[in-house]
Amino acid sequence: MNLNKVSFQNKNDENLAGRLELPLDRHPHNFVIFAHCFTCNKNLIAVKNISRALAAEGFGVLRFDFTGLGESEGDFENTNFSGNVDDLIAAAAFLEKEFSAPTLLIGHSLGGAAAIFAASKLPSIKAVAVINTPSDPSHVTNMLRSNREEITQNGKALVNLGGREFTIKKQFLEDIESKSLLNVVRDFKKALLILHSPQDTTVGIHHAEEIYKNAHHPKSFISLNGVDHLISNKEDSKYIGSVIAGWATHYVEINEEVNLSTKRSVAASLDAEDGYSTNLKLGNHYLVADEPETFGGNNFGPSPYEFLSAGLASCTVMTIQMYAKRKKWDLKNVEVHVNYNKDHALDCENCEDSASKIDTFLREIYFEGNLDEKQKKRLLEIADKCPVHRTLITKTQVVTSLLER
Repeated sequence: MNLNKVSFQNKNDENLAGRLELPLDRHPHNFVIFAHCFTCNKNLIAVKNISRALAAEGFGVLRFDFTGLGESEGDFENTNFSGNVDDLIAAAAFLEKEFSAPTLLIGHSLGGAAAIFAASKLPSIKAVAVINTPSDPSHVTNMLRSNREEITQNGKALVNLGGREFTIKKQFLEDIESKSLLNVVRDFKKALLILHSPQDTTVGIHHAEEIYKNAHHPKSFISLNGVDHLISNKEDSKYIGSVIAGWATHYVEINEEVNLSTKRSVAASLDAEDGYSTNLKLGNHYLVADEPETFGGNNFGPSPYEFLSAGLASCTVMTIQMYAKRKKWDLKNVEVHVNYNKDHALDCENCEDSASKIDTFLREIYFEGNLDEKQKKRLLEIADKCPVHRTLITKTQVVTSLLER
């Protein structure tokens, strides 16, 4: 997990707290903003899991607390639906300034309605995904039904929502009742994905039907069978994140992976602006090599010496298991742990001289199985006969030539 604390200001110069979820092994190909549900916050478990699923597919995801909620500044009682839309626009401006303009908006429940309103005002947004979202923002007033008269008469009321108390003002009701989501949807020209649970008892499935009927193509619907409104099941939220990631690839631009062609078994490619993050082709497999951040890299992949150590470790376990199977010995598992550094040779005659240090691989081997001491000793001897080991300890040569294209 590559999680970063971020903050940015809303239109009233109040700080909004967010978390930016980034891929572990690459730079994000697109940025996403997640709008949480009414009175929720960025740390709702479903929001976290969906964001992580998207990050695993190469998206950078910004989830943040709307004004007056979670860690964000401001008074919730002075906010409204229009303010949430403004917060999303502020989040998009932050990403555009600090990273790259977002191309995808995701909203949960009332956050989905806010995401559609905001997307209609943001040229960079190419696609929107809404989850268990009401077709009419004023649907949220159903949660306030028992307090509506008090809010109307007194201008505000203390309301208990999900076990927490919030002050709701009359201006909140007036604002949300003035917003027609379906009118926006009818003019919406961006790709839209509607995900909704038929078992949602908070926002019924007919809301998804209304949004879908009024939307233009490209539009898609995914039924979240058995999912509750808050998506409390971890596997459900991970599934939703992977579905959105796959769907979005049709509508946002994703740079193609480097397609290295070579007559050799291994090839490497590194652009000038990529630091040390190197694309590799190993046979039919594509990997990334890098250096740690402390060395100026992005830590998107193993270092060259870690790849070299991995070659020794993998070759060792293969060689040992092959020998044990041929002997029909009870070797259930073998582990090899390798570390590389510079050290003195075992037979060093001038060890106080730092120049006498040589490349050294420290290799530890663990056997699991019913083996006697004689068998273990023999397997340790076999480890020294693995082909990569023999290559490392014998004289080798590297023949370099210029490749013309």
